[in-house]
Amino acid sequence: MRALKTIEKTPMRKSVLCLTLACALVARAEQLPGDEEFATMRDGVRLAANVYRPQGAGPWPVILTRTPYLKDGEEYGRGDWARYTDAGYVFVVQDVRGRGHSEGVYRAFQDDLLDGYDSVEWAAHRPWSIGAIGVTGGSAMGIAANMAAAANPPSLKAAYVEVAPHSRFDEATFQGGVFKEADVGGWMTEQGQGDRVDGVKARVVWDEGWAQADFLPHIAGVRVPIYNVGGWYDIFSIGNVRNYIDLQHEGAPGARGNQKLRMGPFGHGDLAGDLVYPQGSGVGGDTFPADEIRWFDYWLKGAKNGVMDEPRVRYYMMAAARKGRASPVNGWRESADWPPPNTPTPLYLTQTKALSRDVPGRTAKPLSYRFDPAQPVPTVGGANLMLPLGPMDQRAIPAREDYLRFETERLERALAIAGPVTLTLWAATDGPDTDFMAKLVDVYPDGYEAIVLDAPLRARYRFGRRPEDVRMMTPGRAEKLTIDLWQTAITFEAGHKIALHVTSSNSPRFEVNPNNGSAPGGDPGVARVATNSIYVDREHASALLLPVLTGE
Repeated sequence: MRALKTIEKTPMRKSVLCLTLACALVARAEQLPGDEEFATMRDGVRLAANVYRPQGAGPWPVILTRTPYLKDGEEYGRGDWARYTDAGYVFVVQDVRGRGHSEGVYRAFQDDLLDGYDSVEWAAHRPWSIGAIGVTGGSAMGIAANMAAAANPPSLKAAYVEVAPHSRFDEATFQGGVFKEADVGGWMTEQGQGDRVDGVKARVVWDEGWAQADFLPHIAGVRVPIYNVGGWYDIFSIGNVRNYIDLQHEGAPGARGNQKLRMGPFGHGDLAGDLVYPQGSGVGGDTFPADEIRWFDYWLKGAKNGVMDEPRVRYYMMAAARKGRASPVNGWRESADWPPPNTPTPLYLTQTKALSRDVPGRTAKPLSYRFDPAQPVPTVGGANLMLPLGPMDQRAIPAREDYLRFETERLERALAIAGPVTLTLWAATDGPDTDFMAKLVDVYPDGYEAIVLDAPLRARYRFGRRPEDVRMMTPGRAEKLTIDLWQTAITFEAGHKIALHVTSSNSPRFEVNPNNGSAPGGDPGVARVATNSIYVDREHASALLLPVLTGE
């Protein structure tokens, strides 16, 4: 869901009349040879597409992308479509329902399943098509590509999906049951859907609408190979990882065993902060387009290019990366699968705010703080869309009562992790509900606190987000909470510290909890100041679980 303006521009191919040969040649170079065509959906709605064909006699295999950001927008200039036509593909970019020149009512992502199926089959039966279709796209277009694959159109042969979620319900719209205020609310407002934000907030518990339009319930329909590309600081970073794992190991025939994954050190936009990862090209960089063409050449043309003989996973191992002083440990690695072999290793939270490999004592007292929703902790970096993103310095958040920094001693030797990171947090609150937020941080020798991962959990959803799972907290009673911080690959180098920051807000990245148990999306009522407690004794051993690479 990229933060793009959606001001429709007049299509040059339709509106400019060139009166000289030179002008005609310029126009041809800019728009070769895109024609607008319309695909009729099963309910009679017509969707508009620009069709770009290679030179020479067809027909050809087809690459399709479906976008809410307008097929006539700047991002589909010649540099984008020409790499497909130059490689011998028809490239089709289609306005989704209700956008651009397409008919119908725009309902973000609600119609991508059936419209994806119908659009693929329409493209397969055009005179310029050999009937072999690939779908491609990133972010919103990646969501559309996944949904088209889940619909299982018979003419679809492969997909290439960048930065797309596994579930819009479980990770893209909410995280740990907390609404992504800046990203989702901001994006919806930018797309002219601002009046629907409260309605989406209210749908934090699974319902029939999610069952119909979310990718996860339909993933079993995917029967094609997918090349997944994600970024460690991307808003959907866990999506590409989970899609790869599910389809590679448990997918339907055609999908199982035929997946690829690449994870890089980038986000949904340029990284902020003082770190730069060498050779870490992101989506649209100078290395990935070649991978995409090789992928489609193999699956749509039958090219013997060896792409399926290569390791299934390429991932970037991040390390110390201050501008101009990046460690040589930074770089791309290969693995037969994801995650690579690792040993889950706990670091226990202590009463002295240390992270220790030693199990805590029996009599350690809990750490308590007051969380005032009127004074939330500000967002500083992380996996954002509408806000500055990436490994920003958490020292921008000053010392405050409701922000606990736990950290190791300086590392005598490097510690490399790759895979899932979770926090087991024994916690209590004095009211019916509250939030807990966790951040994994790489602390540099000079004190720079680079955020690596962060995630929240709304206490009432500690057992899940099905209707039968929701339970308010019992005031004052310690309960075990599990915070999923998603996944990463990073080496904490010698001289650095590993830190865990625990708090109860992160605004405006996430919606602030009023601590009163009010229903989401409605009247929040009168907010209350909560007293929250983190337990660190042996009976209630709060621990950060890191996937330490085997043999590192």
